[in-house]
Amino acid sequence: MLHKSLVIAPLLFLFAISMVAQDVRHYKNIADTTTDNVLKLTALDSVLSKSFRKDTKTFIDYSQIYINLAKDMDSIEQAAKKAMNLQHPLTNIGNDPEKAIVILNGVLAHKYKIKDSFLLGGLYLKKGLAHYTKNYKEAIEDYTLALQNFSSKDSIHIADALLLRGHARSSLGEFVSARKDFNDAYIIYESLKDYQYMLRAQQGKITMFSINGFYELAKKERAELITKLKTLDLKEFLSTEYFNQALDYQKTGDSELRLKYLLEAKKNLTDTLNTKMFINIHSKLSEYYSEHKELIKAKQEILTIKPYYDSALGDPSAELNFNSAHATFLIAIGDYDNSLFYANKKLENAEKLGVEDEIMDSHLMLSEIYKNLGNYKKSLENKDQYAVIRDSLYSRSNANSLAYYQTLFDMQKKEKELVEKNTNIKLLEKDTQTFKKVMFFISLAIMLGFGIILLSRNRRNLKSKKNLQEGFSQKLLVSQEQERMRISKDLHDGIGQQLLVIKNKLISTGDQDTMEMVDKTIDEVRNISRDLHPFALQELGITKAIEHTIRQIDENTSLFISSEIDNIDNLFTPEEEVNIYRIVQESLSNIIKHANAEASKVLVKRFANNIIISIKDNGVGFDFNEKYQDKKSLGLKTLLERTKVLKGQMKVISKIENGTILEYKLPLQ
Repeated sequence: MLHKSLVIAPLLFLFAISMVAQDVRHYKNIADTTTDNVLKLTALDSVLSKSFRKDTKTFIDYSQIYINLAKDMDSIEQAAKKAMNLQHPLTNIGNDPEKAIVILNGVLAHKYKIKDSFLLGGLYLKKGLAHYTKNYKEAIEDYTLALQNFSSKDSIHIADALLLRGHARSSLGEFVSARKDFNDAYIIYESLKDYQYMLRAQQGKITMFSINGFYELAKKERAELITKLKTLDLKEFLSTEYFNQALDYQKTGDSELRLKYLLEAKKNLTDTLNTKMFINIHSKLSEYYSEHKELIKAKQEILTIKPYYDSALGDPSAELNFNSAHATFLIAIGDYDNSLFYANKKLENAEKLGVEDEIMDSHLMLSEIYKNLGNYKKSLENKDQYAVIRDSLYSRSNANSLAYYQTLFDMQKKEKELVEKNTNIKLLEKDTQTFKKVMFFISLAIMLGFGIILLSRNRRNLKSKKNLQEGFSQKLLVSQEQERMRISKDLHDGIGQQLLVIKNKLISTGDQDTMEMVDKTIDEVRNISRDLHPFALQELGITKAIEHTIRQIDENTSLFISSEIDNIDNLFTPEEEVNIYRIVQESLSNIIKHANAEASKVLVKRFANNIIISIKDNGVGFDFNEKYQDKKSLGLKTLLERTKVLKGQMKVISKIENGTILEYKLPLQ
């Protein structure tokens, strides 16, 4: 069955290709033969859609026919769309950016007929991309025109234009302007939550600094980017940034931080990163260990890479780092014959990539190897090539630094001159505006005076209302407690005593069933009486009363309670002790009713100036703000009022599905 599938699958694929080719030929035939322009334009559109990314030559040839016909038919916006799509194949595949520019200019000659800001800005953006391969200044002009023609609804394309202009300005050495473009692009991408391109904007700026020798600026910017990635939880990008930070610390000779960031890069490797990054990180770790004579670790890193190396063949960057690590390790163990092979491979990779730092390092490595092999001529040749590149990079770095800081100085100088001019203008205008300003400030002072009076009055009223409300709440709690005490006493002394009389009479009759019912009723009355007013407070004291309540709940419910209770007897008035008892009782009651908890812990701790009551559970938790605003939920409000009566503070720590902590801090008078 599998054999049949393997035979049929290629046949189906060839059949599909054949059908597409027949479709393209069909539409080509219509486009080449019809005299109806509308039909021809439709057929050309079909040819382009079917040849896009499949047949580049057909796409390029028929795109030009479509664009010319659309312009003849005054369908300029349709011509603009096709011209934009044509730029990349012509520039990057056909290697003919000049032709792309001519075609785009041909459409831009009719730009006043284009109403869509995306198309108008897009034409200039594509023209900038074509110019970028040949002329950075022209590219910058095109990107600037794109920015002028995009509208506010084209924010993503504005960010693209800023990013591209930043790269062009960086290539011309206009670092201050490039930095601003990268920053502006970064802000837009972040606001649109396009984090991948946000990262590219920041990396563009960091790469600009790093390549041109501004290592401190590069490290500072990359550190800020790493912090941002952590804040946004974009962990998949962290490894790359840690790796790049390690490379900059290597260039500045900081071995400790170099290793730290390489290990961070290794730790943050994720499944989404490709094999290339895996090889790069472990190669650089091996290099570090070889340089510091930790040869077992260095070898282990190379062995870690080998199973994955074949899949990265053809990637010059991964090959370069692996060959560099291998050569460095072999040099460290004195195997110069074999290290020569890997050092030459590293040089080959570096030249292919065009990375001057790596080319320079390769020549220095080869110079050392040849010297140890006794080939002093080759050693000197490579040392000379190393020196030439080093001096060139040093001179360029100095020139770039001078240009960067000179530009900064010029900009600050211009800003200062502008401030001075504005100051002079303001001084000239000051005499004529003094009276207006005086009147304005007098009016403002009067208005502020009225505002302050009204604000003060409102604050007094609000404070008075708040005090009245708090006073009422506190009196209400006192009244409730008094009423509970009265009812509790009536139950205990009245109904309770009567039930005892009934029980005594039933003893003589021998009616056991009725006696059991009376006993249960007496117990129920006593429980209700105890709940209404804690007589245990008067009998046992506040400390024992709290312990008794905890024990009762622990024994009679499924809630397991652990406790640590310090002695707090005789620290509060009887009324205050009632409120403290109620706080503990009501907090535990809320846990039983609402928390769905299995366990709770009660702490009562005595300190020099206060006591702290902490009640914690492992229940379902809740949103405090939502619960407190719920008019039906009186539990939290009552607890807060009782805390205020005691002049204390109440703190609630709770998260959904993460339990609750209620903490009360009560001062000692």
